[in-house]
Amino acid sequence: MLKQNLQQKLLQKLSPQQIQFIKLLQVPTVSLDTRIKEELEENPALEDLSLTNLNEPEEQYPDRDPDEDTYNGDEEKGEMDEFNIDDYLQDDSVNDYGSRYDQNGDDEDERKEIPIAVQNSFFESLQLQLDLLPLSDKDFKIGQQIIGSLDDDGYLRRPIMSLTDDLAFSQNVMAEDEEVEDVLKVIQRFDPAGVGARSLQECLLIQLRKKDPNDPIIGKAIIVVEQYLDEFTRKHYDKLEKSLNMNSDELRGVVNEILKLNPKPGDSNEINTKQMQVIPDFHITNNDGTLILTLNSKNAPELRVSRSYQEMFQHYDKAAQKDKKLKEAVQFVKQKLDSAKWFIDAIKQRQQTLLKTMNAIMQYQYEFFLTGDDKNLKPMILKDIADRINMDISTVSRVANSKYVQTEFGTFLLKSFFSEAIQTESGEEVSNKEVKKILEEHIGQEDKRHPLADEKLTDILKDAGYNIARRTVAKYREQMNIPVARLRREL
Repeated sequence: MLKQNLQQKLLQKLSPQQIQFIKLLQVPTVSLDTRIKEELEENPALEDLSLTNLNEPEEQYPDRDPDEDTYNGDEEKGEMDEFNIDDYLQDDSVNDYGSRYDQNGDDEDERKEIPIAVQNSFFESLQLQLDLLPLSDKDFKIGQQIIGSLDDDGYLRRPIMSLTDDLAFSQNVMAEDEEVEDVLKVIQRFDPAGVGARSLQECLLIQLRKKDPNDPIIGKAIIVVEQYLDEFTRKHYDKLEKSLNMNSDELRGVVNEILKLNPKPGDSNEINTKQMQVIPDFHITNNDGTLILTLNSKNAPELRVSRSYQEMFQHYDKAAQKDKKLKEAVQFVKQKLDSAKWFIDAIKQRQQTLLKTMNAIMQYQYEFFLTGDDKNLKPMILKDIADRINMDISTVSRVANSKYVQTEFGTFLLKSFFSEAIQTESGEEVSNKEVKKILEEHIGQEDKRHPLADEKLTDILKDAGYNIARRTVAKYREQMNIPVARLRREL
């Protein structure tokens, strides 16, 4: 039996401008230049004034309230499709983004390129060492294959059999597993020590065996890594003393020797280019008790719609007769002009949203930004800021998750200012950041020979008036990347 149902669904559809704004909002400052360069390459109707010599007087956009610069999901479609030449032939195509927020005077410093020292990469260093060895052509190719198969930490994570197959298929080199193993042992003698290992245990052993074999501490360290690595990593020192018949002083020497080793030899001489440099989006300065918020000028590029494209559009529009090709050209130019205007508006809305959100956070956490004391951080969730600025929680989240503010106390990710509320015995609500700070202080001051267990930390907090459960203490400790008491123990 067939049934007919009538359903009504409410769908929210984002316009292309809104999607563009959302994508730009979550781009961190360090990546904004790249994003703008991509847009400049794709759209010839968009120009960067910092790269353009202007011989004409500049007229600036009038100041507008940030509330007025929001996109409406159903922006008048007629305006989008209408062919209004006045929208493109206006003289206010130069904005003042670059000057309005630059109050720090440090933009020139930020634009200077930082020189990078020339240095061989990790893999280049291994290849140079391989080049110096008197190897046969076959062994040399095997060595290249092994070096190319190492990961960034310097480990060989792939089975020898897979390397043998790769040599056969990609280089037409027929090698036995034993031959690959022999060349691997040669590479394991390269610097940095430990390179080419297939496990942490092998990595540590390679480094220990390069040390003085007559040193009794080295000999016992080798035995610990070979036979008792699990007990060592779990800090079961009593078992080690008993099993190896050592006193605490001898064990301390062995432990210190192992701790000197490098568990990731690939990082030892490598410049980590993947790590992004933190560039603050905002600066907060204290002027005699009054906080002043400024936006990093990198967030305010000087963009404008190309005048040459405007003139081209004007020429096409005035043409008496338009054939098919000319109409296509007019549509193309119109599309590029539209895209340029949307991008400029999205950039402007981005910077206004950033300022509005950061200003609300600054006002909410005013005491913290004045003192830098974590105990002055008030409990604050995304909804608190979203309600203050009349924006969606998702918008605040996008700003908080990827933006940084520079203060006189350091540079902070905005996300770090958000925290849950904890109620004290007196009924006062405090930030869980305050509780974490107290935990961190007590753990930092503990006797490392007898570190504080979670139960003891819970009792300390209760004595201080913070009535929280042991599992909550464990959760906060894990969030701060602090291991359990047993793993914090030192000899």
